[in-house]
Amino acid sequence: HTRDTLYEEIMERAWNPELEMFTQSYEHHEMLDAAVLAMPLVFFCAGTDPRFVKTMRRIMLPPHRGGLTANNLVFRYNAVETDDGLSGEEGTFSLCTFWLAEALSRASTADVTLLYKAQIIIDEMIMYGNHVGLFSEEIDKAGKHLGNFPQAFTHIALISAAYNVDRALKSTKHP
Repeated sequence: HTRDTLYEEIMERAWNPELEMFTQSYEHHEMLDAAVLAMPLVFFCAGTDPRFVKTMRRIMLPPHRGGLTANNLVFRYNAVETDDGLSGEEGTFSLCTFWLAEALSRASTADVTLLYKAQIIIDEMIMYGNHVGLFSEEIDKAGKHLGNFPQAFTHIALISAAYNVDRALKSTKHP
């Protein structure tokens, strides 16, 4: 019962019908946050849920168009519009980039082109690993590692994304 109540509350209060996206919080109803990419990964909603897909497509837009993605790398949120209390340069989050790839694979049952986008994102993201394939928490605009290194959560997200994209590719009938 509590689970259903929380689900309904989030689906109602975190959804912005005007912007057609799930938002960063109930208080910041106009802010996009890539953490929502975890929704289908933790089975909160289906990857094909129309509201989730609209949010994901919004995240995939470049920042100057209201999105969070630059060169197939995903920012957690718009650091210019969100005061997170942290100083220094904000890079793209490796974890969020792998979450996007996995979310795309889960949404691809409705649109197979999303699966190919997921494969491209993983292939490109792999190039940001160091000489032994380790990833940092963030990547700056020059491609350098920022934040925690190595970042365990990023590696877990890589494994999960690669597994799910591969599984989806194998289940897709190729012409």
